[in-house]
Amino acid sequence: MDAESSPKVAIEDIFSSRGRIKILKELALSNELLISELCRKVGLNHSSTRSHLKVLIKSGLIEEKIHGSRIKIYRYKIEDLRARSLRSLFNLWES
Repeated sequence: MDAESSPKVAIEDIFSSRGRIKILKELALSNELLISELCRKVGLNHSSTRSHLKVLIKSGLIEEKIHGSRIKIYRYKIEDLRARSLRSLFNLWES
């Protein structure tokens, strides 16, 4: 899914939350994580993390993969041009 076909979530909605930015940055670096790993790495509780992930999934930057009945893995959608651009920004900022 490219930027034109992705659901519309305003960039202000993505960047208005430190939690969302932390989650995006962590997934950009890790590619994919279980929600428990993500919670631990970004320092947010499960409920907050899940809430932020819903917005990020709707934006098309993050994908939820379900394994079995309970295991959910969240993946950074590097094939999305916006996601690649954000990863480049995060890498540049950290260097």
